Amino acid sequence: MKRIFLGGGCFWGLEAYFKRVKGIEKTSVGYLNSKVNSPIYQEVCSGATGAVEALMVEYDENIISLEKVLNHFFKNIDPTTLDKQGHDIGTQYRSGIYYLKGNELEIIRKVIENIQREYSKPIVTEVKEVKNFYPAEEYHQAYLEKNPGGYCHNLGAILDLKKTEEYNGK
Repeated sequence: MKRIFLGGGCFWGLEAYFKRVKGIEKTSVGYLNSKVNSPIYQEVCSGATGAVEALMVEYDENIISLEKVLNHFFKNIDPTTLDKQGHDIGTQYRSGIYYLKGNELEIIRKVIENIQREYSKPIVTEVKEVKNFYPAEEYHQAYLEKNPGGYCHNLGAILDLKKTEEYNGK
């Protein structure tokens, strides 16, 4: 299994989306690259921690490649907005791709280069190495499964996924 960490607005919607993609074996929402050990939601929302709301994605590279994972990610965000996705505004909602190994960096850069062709504005999605990841509080895990009427800025992407072969039927 491989891991990649993604920031794209509220982590609830990203998790709901990626749980439905074939080859994604595990997800967990949390706070990434925090200046504070074990931050809580209120601290992250204050901006004081520097953390981003992120989704840990564990995937089976025999089923789905990192390139495909990242292409799914870009279907869920506007990579040209800084610190904003949908109605979510603040540094904790910035878009980002966070990697564990240096060899993934080349793949990430190539995907961004290809995606940039689809936009007239520059892509501002940050790309950084993972320094730390603290799982969010339990009530945030699988939030939209527990609260089906909850806010989700990427509902359209989830509905589009259901029409593809990459949808796992969940």
